[in-house]
Amino acid sequence: MEDETIIEIARLVSTIARLDRIRVLDPGRNEEDGNHCKLPERNGLYARFWNSHSGGFIDTETQEARE
Repeated sequence: MEDETIIEIARLVSTIARLDRIRVLDPGRNEEDGNHCKLPERNGLYARFWNSHSGGFIDTETQEARE
């Protein structure tokens, strides 16, 4: 979806891992902003969500190869 802005609200973090830009909101505050490659490195809220939902078993590169 080139040149488009899409707002996606996701319960599962794995559904947004391939987005160009991810903004993590915590009630009323913009906690983090970046992409899936950078956000886990910051060890913030996104990293905690990613680790708790993926359990270390979801690899976005492998996921892309299957699609």
